[in-house]
Amino acid sequence: MTLDQALEKIHWLGHDAFRVDGSKTLYFDPYEISGGPPADVIFISHEHFDHCSPKDVGKIQKSGTIIVTDAASAKKLSGDVRVVKAGDRLDIDGIAVQVVPAYNTNKKFHPKAAGMLAFVVTLDGITYYHAGDTDYIPEMKGLQVDVAFLPVSGTYVMDAKEAAEAAKAIAPKIAIPMHYGAIVGSVDDARRFQKALEGVVRVVILSKE
Repeated sequence: MTLDQALEKIHWLGHDAFRVDGSKTLYFDPYEISGGPPADVIFISHEHFDHCSPKDVGKIQKSGTIIVTDAASAKKLSGDVRVVKAGDRLDIDGIAVQVVPAYNTNKKFHPKAAGMLAFVVTLDGITYYHAGDTDYIPEMKGLQVDVAFLPVSGTYVMDAKEAAEAAKAIAPKIAIPMHYGAIVGSVDDARRFQKALEGVVRVVILSKE
């Protein structure tokens, strides 16, 4: 699959929620979604209500759905829940998953000690990085990813300028801004992020579906 073909299969569902269609159907942090194709795998970064939403998981969960998340979120969910922590690697039906940390460096909402997560997931030859709720952290350097979903709103996560620095360190082929338009942040944050990376990293601002 080419990168542009992969891009057509990425659906931003608002806030930090994405669906990636391919040989498997993946969801990341489903929140306030209207439904959609049943999930093969759901990745949940941490237990906050706008990331771990059992109600929204229920809209896309089927009998064989696998949920990959941290221990705190797992307590709120049912079904085939795989509890992971940063540093773990797993293979789920041919989907390669690397679990990496997500945390704040200059605010208190997502402390490193809480063990909140981000995911590097390879599906159909394309590697996606869902950064979760995070600031620009040292662990981002050296990640080998094609597509990076990065929060840009500030307040609880890195702002557009910080996110642009993170994107430069990660050097994905495509960066897609998230964490705006729902609880905090607006499309202006996404545009600032895009402008800061002009000529450096290709930024694609997706319309909410």
